[in-house]
Amino acid sequence: MTGAPADLESRDERFARLLREHGAALTRLASAYERDADDREDLMQEIAFAVWRALPLYRGECSERTFIFRIGHNRAVTHLARGRVRRSRLEAGAVLEALPDPRPDPAARTLEAERRARLADAVRRLRPSLRQVVVLVLEGLPHAEIAEVLGISVNAVAIRLTRARAEMTALFEEGGTS
Repeated sequence: MTGAPADLESRDERFARLLREHGAALTRLASAYERDADDREDLMQEIAFAVWRALPLYRGECSERTFIFRIGHNRAVTHLARGRVRRSRLEAGAVLEALPDPRPDPAARTLEAERRARLADAVRRLRPSLRQVVVLVLEGLPHAEIAEVLGISVNAVAIRLTRARAEMTALFEEGGTS
């Protein structure tokens, strides 16, 4: 963990640090649930506000990363439950928003962008329980931490990941991603 120990930071300092450290990952998480940029920004603001409100409740029983991912996923699920997610064709590329590619080769960048777009489309087509696991795996969380974030067993994480891979493979084989 970077920055000052949590007990020496003010709530606002801690919030700012957490957003610096994990904001890009939370944005990608929000992108997995919202294709529209304005709706995605609304969801990201909901997540950020929920993190800020929950900071006084953090007891250190898990990592700060796990804590904010759990909040992010809970907000996203609530967001879905309210029916604010549109069921139209999924916009490609938003799940894996990345920094601009430093490679000078435009063809390689185009191929990489297409690959990311297909992956993003496939991830968005998954039902939420599978999408949650895939997004956290793509963020590099180990199965135990994913289980903690989602409040499920490590075995359930593995099962969901296996099912998600199978569904995504089927999508790619049938050409169902753009």
